[in-house]
Amino acid sequence: MAGITNTAFRRLCREFGGGLYVSEMVTSRALVERTEESLRLVGHHESEDIRSVQLYGVDPKTIADAVTMLVAEDRADHIDLNFGCPAKVVNRHGGGAAVPTRPRLLAAIVAAAVDAADAASGGRVPVTVKMRMGLDDERLTYLEAGRIAADSGAKAVALHSRTAAQRYSGRAHWDAITALVEAVPDVPVLGNGDIWTAQDALLMMEQTGCAGVVVGRACLGRPWFFGQLADVFADRPVRPEPPLGEVAIIAA
Repeated sequence: MAGITNTAFRRLCREFGGGLYVSEMVTSRALVERTEESLRLVGHHESEDIRSVQLYGVDPKTIADAVTMLVAEDRADHIDLNFGCPAKVVNRHGGGAAVPTRPRLLAAIVAAAVDAADAASGGRVPVTVKMRMGLDDERLTYLEAGRIAADSGAKAVALHSRTAAQRYSGRAHWDAITALVEAVPDVPVLGNGDIWTAQDALLMMEQTGCAGVVVGRACLGRPWFFGQLADVFADRPVRPEPPLGEVAIIAA
């Protein structure tokens, strides 16, 4: 989430519960060119024991160079490739959610990232993929894209069960997550979309068979949501929403 998941916010969320906290999306070319902003985006506090970087790009070589830089310079422990961005300006240039419409390019990008991460880390740094169902209802790509990602070495595939055309409107299609779980049985599938409460996360996993969940908008202004997720996954009473006074203290 651009402009949201910076170091300070990730550290705040971590205080409430465990999980994998991924950086803001950074463009691979800007990273290779070492722009000041790109280096800021991949910066992590020393307390962040798993440093996850979300990478965007459309050129396999540039992606590979960016991954090599991140891993060789000890800037990341996990690489997440973003093929889910619904922004029209990104999709018009063939990036984000548009990449899976070109299967050979998708395979090349994922394979390049995996090979670069393996070479620089000796197989220590995993590469995962995040995507949407497709550009719109007429161009659904998620099943083929999931298989390609798995075959190309991705360690997990996350699906936001909306199309790019939907952006964040309408209902998420959890049945698509179920279909992807069945289509790629050899890698974990993570579900995303319409998880607003801790119970929603459990319900998604029960209904779809996904191995875990990815949350975005639900934590906006609610860093304690990760503590609620930790509670429900540990089968203990879910902590209530904090009172206004406590929220003010957290915000300060």
